[in-house]
Order: sequence, then C-alpha cells, then structure tokens
Amino acid sequence: MTQSIEAEFTAFVVDRGPALVRVAYALTGDQQTAEDLVQVALAKAYARWSRISGDPEPYVRRILYNDRVSFWRRQSRRRELLMADLPDHGGHGGHDHDTALRLALRQALLTLPPRQRAVLVLRYLEDRSVEETAAVLGCRPGTVASQAARALAKLRVLVPELNDVTAAEVL
Repeated sequence: MTQSIEAEFTAFVVDRGPALVRVAYALTGDQQTAEDLVQVALAKAYARWSRISGDPEPYVRRILYNDRVSFWRRQSRRRELLMADLPDHGGHGGHDHDTALRLALRQALLTLPPRQRAVLVLRYLEDRSVEETAAVLGCRPGTVASQAARALAKLRVLVPELNDVTAAEVL
C-alpha cells in the first residue's frame, strides 16, 4: 500500500478506534474480546482500504456486527460448555441503586442473542434510526423493529426495575 493510504488508515484508527471499541464492548460485554473484535475488523478493512469509497466507518462497523454474529453461531456448534466467572462476593455491601441497575442491565444484555444486542446497540447506544440500523445489519426495517421489540420485552422481564426508570436515568 502507498504511504498516503497507510496514513489515511492510521488517521482513521486513531480518530475512530475508541468509538469502535465502545461499540464492540457493548456487543461482547468483555473489554479484551471487544479489542480483539475491533482488531480483526480493522485488519479486514485494511486489506480492502483502497477499495472503500466514502466514509469507511459504516463498512468497519458492519464487519464488527457480522463477525460478532458469526462468532456466536460458531460457539453454538461447539460441544464444550463454557462457564462464566464466579461472581465476587466480597464485602462491598453498599452498591447504590444506579450501579446495581446498570450491572443488572449489563448482565441482561449479555443474555440476548447477538442480533438483538446489535439492534439495541445501534438503535439506542448509537442513536440510529430503524432504516440506518437495517442498512448496517443488512436486513429489513421490519426485522429491526421486531428484534428491538423482542429484546426490550426480554430486558423488561429480566430487569423489572427498568419499568420504573427512564432511559436517561440508566445511561
């Protein structure tokens, strides 16, 4: 690759890398997995950088979402049963209500299927429209709406305290 393309790619990574890691973290729930997901997406984008026209960020984000969904599908075929880390039951005692609610929401988000989680990340974390979300995920707007409705309904069941607060209070 030429020096100008490398410089352009490097500038993109420096400028948008932290935002991509935040989105990946919302998708995976784990910082190291999120960083790995972004690294793989950026490697794939770098290989095609000279052919990407316009804003490269939607292209890289789509790689993120698709890779995460593919990973989930591969995991469902594995015979090995992975166990979660044991919770730390140290003597913390006094989580305030907001922190406890955020932790409960985070755990509930991790139980959602990757496609539903991706829809929620795009719609509510990134504040994208239904049409934009559909374009990023390569599906129809109706699919986005139904996936969001199912995901929100499941979150309301898993974290009943969410019914009593507004989105601004949680975020």
